[in-house]
Amino acid sequence: MSQEFKPESLMMSHGYKPELSEGAIKAPIFQTSTFVFKSAEEGKAFFEVAYGLREKEQDEELGLIYSRINNPNLEILENRLSLWDKADDTAVFESGMSAISTVLLEFLKPGELVLYSSPTYGGTDHFIQEFLPKIGVEYAVFHPENTQEEIEEIIEKTGKKDKLGLIYIETPANPTNTIIDIEMCRRIADKYRNGDDNTYVCVDNTYMGPVWSKPLEAGADLVVYSATKFIGGHSDLIAGAVLSNAELMTRVKTLRTFLGNMVSPHTAWLMLRSLETLKIRMEKQCENAQKVANFLKDHDKVKKVHYLGLIDENSTEYAVYKKQYNSPGAMISFDIKGGEKAAFKFLNSLKLVKLAVSLGSTESLAQHPQTMTHCGIDPEARERMGVTEDLVRVSIGVEDADDLIWDIKQALAAV
Repeated sequence: MSQEFKPESLMMSHGYKPELSEGAIKAPIFQTSTFVFKSAEEGKAFFEVAYGLREKEQDEELGLIYSRINNPNLEILENRLSLWDKADDTAVFESGMSAISTVLLEFLKPGELVLYSSPTYGGTDHFIQEFLPKIGVEYAVFHPENTQEEIEEIIEKTGKKDKLGLIYIETPANPTNTIIDIEMCRRIADKYRNGDDNTYVCVDNTYMGPVWSKPLEAGADLVVYSATKFIGGHSDLIAGAVLSNAELMTRVKTLRTFLGNMVSPHTAWLMLRSLETLKIRMEKQCENAQKVANFLKDHDKVKKVHYLGLIDENSTEYAVYKKQYNSPGAMISFDIKGGEKAAFKFLNSLKLVKLAVSLGSTESLAQHPQTMTHCGIDPEARERMGVTEDLVRVSIGVEDADDLIWDIKQALAAV
């Protein structure tokens, strides 16, 4: 008799053998730069696989070589993270931007086109618009309200429909919570199959993953995370992750080897700790967020609340939401009456909620996207994506919901 355990049940043990570490119940920190080979022949075999000189044989494992390539903490972490998204493999990076930029560099070549959704995280937007053109990669932008036909027209107008290398989407979008249909993007990618290669679909799942959404099941080829956020969850580490099938992950990990942007053993160890409580943290955060959103939607100083749990059930967006997500999440944005002055007064008046960027942590955080995380985006483009002076973003933590509502209520009263 056997039982297929759920990911939350495996986060304490999967991929770790206590007998290899003196019986320690938790994996120690393998704070070492290099590893001893049993023989020169073993070292040769390990390097052949690591450098892509040959494919791994059946049941062969990549042996430990050097902590830039692999490390027990890193490998255990990647094995466990793969379970949530049902991915063949995971690569963990030293930051979310490191993960994102590595994907963009690996799956786009000079002369190709990247199509991406807006709004997106400011750092991603900057990398696509400012860096990729320097290496000959062009970009095109679409918005959540665009239909498939309108997006195809955008691609056609670039004159590079046969060179579409990657469709990159962030859904729900940071900071407006707007949703992109992953299945629609899959259809577009299949229609405009790159003449030189496949056209890949990559989803930034930071806002909803890995518990509330499974983009690979919806048709994505690659999933990226700022693992600093919900996965790390304690505002004490910086990390990123990429997940995909075995073939694409070999490409991602090979480039990571030569860019050298993997996480340290200590960061990997901290993330292993965080994965043990990931689901219960995220469930509490969502429960709190729904209560806070319900309070905000009826407040006379709030123009509109952007939260998945408040989407009109008769809308097209709601159908996509129900198809892609199993929860409304813990991220709330709202438009406050009074513009920047009112937004700043609200933020400065908070007592329990902290005024800081980032999201997904145990503590609740609030910020002003237009002047903070998205300040580097062209002002006209910012307005187009809904990042106005009225917009405030709040990441809901695991505090008592009534205390959070009290704090937000008194801060609004000060406006």
